[in-house]
Amino acid sequence: MSIVVNLRYKGTNGAAKRFAEEMISSGTVDKIRNEAGNLRYEYFQSLDDPETILLIDSWEDQKSIDVHHASPMMNTIMELREKYNLHMTVERFKPDDGMPEKDTNFIRK
Repeated sequence: MSIVVNLRYKGTNGAAKRFAEEMISSGTVDKIRNEAGNLRYEYFQSLDDPETILLIDSWEDQKSIDVHHASPMMNTIMELREKYNLHMTVERFKPDDGMPEKDTNFIRK
């Protein structure tokens, strides 16, 4: 079963956004997206708090996350977190089997 991880990076003076931009421009994001088991790796900026960047990170399973965490890219990520003095909150989710039919009435496709 897949695992979705929401990481909120918080900094000051645009640091979180610069972190995400450097992750993208350095090619690190593309490398992560190409790792076995990665399903999604995408950044979003909060409209409520522009100093917060949300990363939605999705993996096939815990083993894929463990391999990612053991990869050299984690050193790059951790160095950039330090460089931009970011603090994080993390939430992990396992998707359910589907959306209840009564909820689909509220989805516009």
